[in-house]
Amino acid sequence: MKIYFFLKIILFVLLFCFSMAGYAQVETPKDSISNQLNEVLITADKKAFSNQNGNIKVDVANSIYNSIPNAVDLLAKLPTVQISSDKESITVIGKGSPLIYIDNQKVGINDLNALSVADIKTIEIIKNPSSKYEAEGRAVILVTRKFSKKDSFRTEISEVASFKKRYNNYLGFNSNFKKNKVEWKANFNYNKLQPWESHSIKYQIPQANIASDYDVSAFTKRDQFVFGGGLFYKINEDDYFSISMNSKLQNDSFDINTTTYNKNNNEENKVITWTDNQSKKNFVNSLLNYQKKIKSIDTQFFTGLQYSNFDQGLFTAVKDNYNDTQFGLTQIRDQKFKINYFSGRIDIDKKFKNEMKLEFGGLYASANSKSDVAVFYAATNENELSFYDFKEGNLSGYTQLSGKIKKIDFSVGFRVENSNVTGKFKTDELPLLDKKYTNFFPKMQFSFPIDSVKSISVNYAKSISRPNYSSLSQGSTYINPYFLYTRNINLIPTITDEIAASFQYHDKSVKLSFTKSSNPVYNSFSFDDQKNIMTFKDMNFNKSSGLSLDFTLPFTYKFWTTTNSLAFILEKIEDESAAFVASEPYLYYSSNNEFKLPKEYVFTLNFWGLTKQNTGVFETNPRLIVDMAVSKAFLKKWRFTVSCNNMFKNNIETEKFTINAINSKARYVVDNHEILISIKYAFGKIKETEFKERNINENQNRIR
Repeated sequence: MKIYFFLKIILFVLLFCFSMAGYAQVETPKDSISNQLNEVLITADKKAFSNQNGNIKVDVANSIYNSIPNAVDLLAKLPTVQISSDKESITVIGKGSPLIYIDNQKVGINDLNALSVADIKTIEIIKNPSSKYEAEGRAVILVTRKFSKKDSFRTEISEVASFKKRYNNYLGFNSNFKKNKVEWKANFNYNKLQPWESHSIKYQIPQANIASDYDVSAFTKRDQFVFGGGLFYKINEDDYFSISMNSKLQNDSFDINTTTYNKNNNEENKVITWTDNQSKKNFVNSLLNYQKKIKSIDTQFFTGLQYSNFDQGLFTAVKDNYNDTQFGLTQIRDQKFKINYFSGRIDIDKKFKNEMKLEFGGLYASANSKSDVAVFYAATNENELSFYDFKEGNLSGYTQLSGKIKKIDFSVGFRVENSNVTGKFKTDELPLLDKKYTNFFPKMQFSFPIDSVKSISVNYAKSISRPNYSSLSQGSTYINPYFLYTRNINLIPTITDEIAASFQYHDKSVKLSFTKSSNPVYNSFSFDDQKNIMTFKDMNFNKSSGLSLDFTLPFTYKFWTTTNSLAFILEKIEDESAAFVASEPYLYYSSNNEFKLPKEYVFTLNFWGLTKQNTGVFETNPRLIVDMAVSKAFLKKWRFTVSCNNMFKNNIETEKFTINAINSKARYVVDNHEILISIKYAFGKIKETEFKERNINENQNRIR
């Protein structure tokens, strides 16, 4: 019956999609004119969102979205993009963790945090990335930065006041200067933040006759400095050289308070745990890029070098109070994690007269990380020291041929990636990890036009998802005397095969896809009956599969522009350690609405939601988040924006699962109800000189 209900919903949405198709194409004549005039970059009716085969592109620079204080929060506003509650990871619904690119090079979430929103021109969510992109990911979030097309000097100062459970403040400065062939950019942001988070877990271990329940909350005082700068030199119309650096320096001071009830056979304890934590996270990224066009053979050559450093430290003092007696020192933990990352790449594009394009290139990347842990146990007056070194080298090459044969557009290519991985504790003679492997990743896509407004596309892709580097370290977090959050140095990559077909009608699309993954990574429990400690960490499961039907339905009517996304998903996760429950289809939906009102007021109403999810192992609750904002420009230099995020305060997430015969019910309270007041002031001057520009950036999304 559930499958029949699922099919009825799909049929209803299909009918709705095609019944709205003709009506939804209404556009003002201004849009048509702006598409024809190359000099007109902004019109009053320009759309914030566009869609091509489910790939959604967002005009950030000319929309209300440029008032959002940081790039990660900006991504959270986009269709199908989900940000974790700790803002440390990004997923695309039905696609998992995406690759993130700034211009033409891969970056990580730290680079997004170090990127000023004022520098962003557009963001595109690419659902079918080609072989030119690294094989690590089934989707790409492509961020394109904006550069001046005219000689200019412009400075923008912004102030954002954020009211959550506690007050947060974002102060920003962004400046760029362009003269003839040289452009210089600089940004500085100082953020004083006070995030809060809370969660609770109830679990039972029947074979050990243990029942436990804890409730933890954390309040953080965070000082964050974000700054960067770059020099872009335009050699001629096609060639350029650039050098840039960006950084995020962060200091945290936070208390974690935990109340725990634990029953082990006939012994019952109530424990109050208090931890004092001092943390730092410093990230610096520098890069050098050069592009040259060889006109005699119509070939474009690009090379880029990058060096990144991420340095994280956490000092924790733990005190426990058993059964309302008194607090006593339990542990002192000093954990350090540092990674150095270097990469270099070459890309060559060759165009032929018959509309064919051949692309090939290579990438070399190396990472060296150190995770050092020192723990002092007050009960035994002993110190435990552990030093773990990790090294990874990746060498990859790709080739891709794209073009058109008669009326059929095609793209066929593959990547080959070779990886060498070693991991070793300093006290061991032999390495714990010593792996060498080579993977082959084919990708292909064919598009068949039906007429001028309709087309069908089919594609196949094989991809890999590697754990981020900090997940492969030995860090851990003390919750209470019975429970630890730890990382897992033994995680291995996930391999995914995907086949999909899509139908495009004007700017609307529907896509059906099937995926199958080996060694996917999910949360897991393990229990040490000797130490009586539960460990919660990521583990590789056996396999997973998924079937999804996605609709992207944008349309415009007079002053109203909306982009709607629907995804019907049936997901199945399997592992011998987990109790399997029936998988059921669930629905993801989002709607981004923009209303351009008289006197240059802009109003947005965005919402997204998920129905209840049963994925074979995990059961999560339904969610609905509604955001709204209104913006107004004054005197051409001032812009005021007032926003309300999660206006109905739906901030509770729940999760149930049984793994290794341990039953768990978790409840997470996310501090995402927020009121923001944003003020931006811009000044400067613009001259008439104009030429084409482009800039490049590079990094790794696993550096965190």
